[in-house]
Amino acid sequence: MTLSFGYWLLVYAAIAIIALIVLIARYRINPFIVITLVSIGLALLAGMPPSGVVGAYEAGVGKTLGHIALVVALGTMLGKMMAESGGAEQVARTLIDRFGEKNAHWAMVCIAFLVGLPLFFEVGFVLLVPIAFTVARRVGVSILMVGLPMVAGLSVVHALVPPHPAAMLAVQVYQASVGQTLLYAILIGIPTAIIAGPLYAKFIVPRIQLPADNPLERQFLEREPRDSLPGFGVTMATILLPVVLMLIGGWANLISTPGSGFNQFLLFIGNSVIALLLATLLSFWTLGLAQGFNRESILKFTNECLAPTASITLLVGAGGGLNRILVDAGVTNQIVSLADEFQLSPLLMGWLFAALMRIATGSATVAMTTASGIVAPVAVGLGYPHPELLVLATGAGSVIFSHVNDGGFWLIKEYFNMTVTQTFKTWTVLETLISVVAFGLTVGLSHLL
Repeated sequence: MTLSFGYWLLVYAAIAIIALIVLIARYRINPFIVITLVSIGLALLAGMPPSGVVGAYEAGVGKTLGHIALVVALGTMLGKMMAESGGAEQVARTLIDRFGEKNAHWAMVCIAFLVGLPLFFEVGFVLLVPIAFTVARRVGVSILMVGLPMVAGLSVVHALVPPHPAAMLAVQVYQASVGQTLLYAILIGIPTAIIAGPLYAKFIVPRIQLPADNPLERQFLEREPRDSLPGFGVTMATILLPVVLMLIGGWANLISTPGSGFNQFLLFIGNSVIALLLATLLSFWTLGLAQGFNRESILKFTNECLAPTASITLLVGAGGGLNRILVDAGVTNQIVSLADEFQLSPLLMGWLFAALMRIATGSATVAMTTASGIVAPVAVGLGYPHPELLVLATGAGSVIFSHVNDGGFWLIKEYFNMTVTQTFKTWTVLETLISVVAFGLTVGLSHLL
């Protein structure tokens, strides 16, 4: 009887995921509303007491947002300071000068990899796309030749590399080491970005004919440039400060005696929120006051940049609520027993569940949140020894097959002036390449470890 009910739980969970896909992709209903409705419906179907359903959902939302809202807010402020000061433009100019114009597509993937670290994909894209248009015009190539490597770099960082907020969330859920995750993410992320970015761009761009006139390109290229830009070294130091602090925090027990005052200090500054807070405060000086902005301007930048993060923050919270329902309803316990019975690899589960949620919701961050919430208890139950690799496998699954329910799909289509079919051939294939290559490399690394 228990086994039979357990299988019914899995059927209900499958119905919930199908309902998510249909309601969001087919009927275009607000994803936050859909995830909330589906979570409550699943809880009731699974036999949870009605009086406790909303409380469980709220607890899941609150636990998730308690961490991610802080990371999102601080990362967005840091990105805004980079945009307004011209720091990102300085990084781009310097790297293009070093790489040479013929290798601009390699420069763009490097820029995106670095600049995208503290930013959500959409923020990083809007920040860097004016640079991509400028580079394409200067080098005399299609915007796709520099634009696709740029979005590949941003997407790989989004999916795999701490301190990116999405990757940090999975690190937290799986209780992985930030330092080790970062090391593995760079090992896997660099070849993945190269294959999905510059190499795929070289293959697909000659096959895509864009219209001669792009209104957005004209708008960016006719902008007045800033008279003076912050130095390359200062900008890079500001961007990479949180990465360095988190690495130090991850290695605190190797650097110092566990439990000592110095050890506690290293763990404190290596916390993702503290690291991003310190970098954001530093940016107020290096990219703000030192560049001639006054305190009123900095206050204005940091206030206005938070509004666009509201919807993604709500979606992430809803994903956390759905996680809690899946756990409390007993779905995750049933998956543990099934994984044990069929000897399923937690790595494969992390990738597969994230891929399903990505296709359903269109959000890589929600996919990572939901999938890591399902797989973490399973991995603990099976005694899986490498939580860092689970972060990477889940991240890889979370970017697969971007389509019409993903805001990024329409962002790429509109900015690069493509048809829907061309966007599928370029952006959707690129995202799927990232997913498959990163997962394959993660499995390979798991065999080595």
